[in-house]
Amino acid sequence: IFLNCYNMGLKLRSKYLYKFQIIKRKKMFITKSVSVLSVFLYLLVSSFAHAENHTIDMLNKLGKEKMVYSEKVISIKVNDEVTWKSVDKGHNVEFIGMPKGVSKFKSKISKDAKFKFTKPGVYLYQCTPHKAMGMIGLVIVGDDKSNLDKIKKVKVYGKSKRLLKTLLKSIG
Repeated sequence: IFLNCYNMGLKLRSKYLYKFQIIKRKKMFITKSVSVLSVFLYLLVSSFAHAENHTIDMLNKLGKEKMVYSEKVISIKVNDEVTWKSVDKGHNVEFIGMPKGVSKFKSKISKDAKFKFTKPGVYLYQCTPHKAMGMIGLVIVGDDKSNLDKIKKVKVYGKSKRLLKTLLKSIG
């Protein structure tokens, strides 16, 4: 009788341990799945949310050129931001050509300017006081050049005419 009871106890104990191990494995699987899913979602969201900030200086002189932006053409991703630093006084940023649906943008003279590019396309900007001196630049957002024909038709003055043609050739 004692042997039978002992064997029954072992059977019950092993059944209990077996069920406990299954429950423990399920919990471990769920925990690992949640962890992996959390890491995946974090990486996915952070890749979209990670916007860069690019800086362009507004200068009186750069090498032999006068009245220039430090970058004439810059390519960025959608949701990136550009900051134009007023290194030298007397400059600003004014959008004169941009994708459809983008509001006009014009900064104050001698003040830093910042703009977040949420729409893909080509943006043409100028320094209002020095537009005839060739102080223009292009921002290409998201490698989208679908509004290039519109940019080609924007009226620019003085040295900016020739410079714009050169810049447009350089981006294709």
